[in-house]
Amino acid sequence: MIVYQKSKAEFREDVFSNNVENIIQAQVLQKLGKRTAQSEINSWRNSMQYMDRVLSDSQIPEDSGVSIEYQLPYSGLRIDFVLTGQDDSGTDKAIIIELKQWSTTTATDQDGVVATFLGRGIQEVNHPSYQAWSYAAYLEGFNETVYEENIKLLPCAYLHNHSDDGVLTSGQYAGYVEKAPLFFKSDAAKLRDFIREHVKQGDRTGIMYRIDGGRIKPSKQLAEALAGLLKGKQEFILLDEQKVVYETARKLAAKATNDNKQVLIVRGGPGTGKTVVAINLLVALTKQPLNAKYISRNSAPRHVYKRKLTGTMRGSRFDSLFVGSGGFTKTSDNTFDALIVDEAHRLNEKSGIYRNLGENQIKEIITSARCSIFFLDENQRIAVQDIGSEDEIRHWAAQAGAEVHVKDLHSQFRCNGSDAYMAWLDSVLDIRETANPTLDATDYDFKVVETPDELQQLIYKKNALNNRARMAAGYCWKWNSKKDDKKMDFQLSPTFQHRWNLSKYGNNWIDDPGSVTEVGCIHTTQGLELDYIGVIIGPDLVVRDGQVITDAMARAGADKTVEKKRELMKSAEGRTLLDEVIKNTYRTLMTRAMKGCYVYCTDPETAAYLRRRTTQPS
Repeated sequence: MIVYQKSKAEFREDVFSNNVENIIQAQVLQKLGKRTAQSEINSWRNSMQYMDRVLSDSQIPEDSGVSIEYQLPYSGLRIDFVLTGQDDSGTDKAIIIELKQWSTTTATDQDGVVATFLGRGIQEVNHPSYQAWSYAAYLEGFNETVYEENIKLLPCAYLHNHSDDGVLTSGQYAGYVEKAPLFFKSDAAKLRDFIREHVKQGDRTGIMYRIDGGRIKPSKQLAEALAGLLKGKQEFILLDEQKVVYETARKLAAKATNDNKQVLIVRGGPGTGKTVVAINLLVALTKQPLNAKYISRNSAPRHVYKRKLTGTMRGSRFDSLFVGSGGFTKTSDNTFDALIVDEAHRLNEKSGIYRNLGENQIKEIITSARCSIFFLDENQRIAVQDIGSEDEIRHWAAQAGAEVHVKDLHSQFRCNGSDAYMAWLDSVLDIRETANPTLDATDYDFKVVETPDELQQLIYKKNALNNRARMAAGYCWKWNSKKDDKKMDFQLSPTFQHRWNLSKYGNNWIDDPGSVTEVGCIHTTQGLELDYIGVIIGPDLVVRDGQVITDAMARAGADKTVEKKRELMKSAEGRTLLDEVIKNTYRTLMTRAMKGCYVYCTDPETAAYLRRRTTQPS
């Protein structure tokens, strides 16, 4: 949406009036219905003064277009500043300028992420070149006007308070800086020359109005490139019933309309290939071409499967296809052709950091798309806030007048394909009664170890094969290393001294070779798989006289999955919910691996119980 759009001459008059920040503020309120914090108003006042100086050059046409706070379609993201016009040959050009008030930054270990002072402290944020480039990539890949009418987008960033100290242009960020040049405090003349080079004539074709009216659908080039990434990748080949689910979903997405909304619920346990089908669907629907997105509440699966697909952890033009579940609170009805929701059991009611946005994520997803596809395993709901259930989906589908279809994925490709192990696990954790009270001999390598050191050595040994083994635990230990990476969170023996997964690995913890010495949690492992996993069962789940007992109070205070546990403990319903969350957490952790699971229990009686329920000697 266009918030502020004027000619260069009119923009300079607004700056000269010493009122440009209030003019922009009024437009944001009128067009977007948003009130603006004083800090953002101050940033407009400052940054627009700098842009006015850059544009004061007479060689930059007076009738060039200036757009400020342009909101990207179907997104809450806004582009700070866009200058539009034509070059010597009459080609339409739009220079996207990301403006920053920063004066200092530090590098991080994460791709395209830097740290700077914002508000009241240091925060990790996108590198400005990555940010500007990602906006351009989104428009180039999905705005039909941009790619059909050959509008050239030129992203860059202007940090008018920041000296070039080498941090933002260092090697790890060089690829993004090449895509979107950086201009620093002393580079006003360079930015002016960059604009001069590309905008020789004014905006005579209403470039931003045409972009704003452009239909959002994936370009043929992007769709074909995405499909090409999938070819030959063994982990994405569809087998048996996976192909049936895939074809059903494609058919429903093709026939769905505004008045004939379709909802598909795909039920499947751990290792049945839900994510494999979801990624294949994203590729196929994009190629059709339909406007589709892959959604997961947990960010780790999005990042890991995007990397598996693209072969890189760096940002790519496909980033906007992988989104979180909380981004649809203000999306218009039927904006998307299809939304593919992986790990749908993790959906929440409210969205936002403080869970104060929107009404219900399931409702918002169904409302936003003509076809919604939910991949679901209710036994992997691992937080009290998780509302993803078949009943909840059916409820909101009925409210939207959508037709509901259900498919099942039965074949189990994880845990060495051992349905017996899966059934035994449900029995031994007292999740449900099964015909497998004892884990008899299977090809799946399951063992209850006696010491944490044994667990550690087994995982190290297995990881040496192909970097596919990790340790994980229930959230019973404080995460002290989050603020001080010299501290150890796990001190289970003199030689078992480990940290929780370090922030520096971000969402790629499960893949990074250096992370084998750390202990993962449910958030960095759910929805993903390994060859071997070592699970530490803490005091939140113990066995007494053969009875499985859970204790939410043994969880660390920072554990949000058992939020308001003291209040919930006061009612039978609340205690049942907490019991389910803890058992599901360990069930989920103990089904992450293809070939083997090794368990260490901090409680000896619990370890003895697990051994008795296997063929392993006590």
